[in-house]
Amino acid sequence: MATVPILGDEAAGAEARAVFADIRATRQTDFVNNFWRALAADPALLAAVWERVKLVMAPGALDPLVKELIYVAVSTTNGCSYCVHSHTAAARAKGMTEAQHGELLAVIALASQTNALATALQVPVDPAFDRTSQG
Repeated sequence: MATVPILGDEAAGAEARAVFADIRATRQTDFVNNFWRALAADPALLAAVWERVKLVMAPGALDPLVKELIYVAVSTTNGCSYCVHSHTAAARAKGMTEAQHGELLAVIALASQTNALATALQVPVDPAFDRTSQG
């Protein structure tokens, strides 16, 4: 259950509706998901987060599909079910295949296991991996 109202267009203020319009235009869809509708309870936060998402998730040195795959991995690690579902859908829309999804899940599981082992064992970072020790 949400801790804030999930605002429809009719209940959202003018500032939030303007962001909704930009989401629709940028994503070329009529759909505004519940994450944005929850943030609409704080229009300034909604606008700031949307601007950051547009900046970071835009094509750049990393392909947009790669960015979505990273988003799924981090969301899985952080336990954000909403983000896992929404960014898995976004990755599929950007061309992720079932084979890629399976490999992604295998990498997430492996990284979670080896991260936990390295943390539990308190393995020191090798000087070869530590850029701060390389002068």
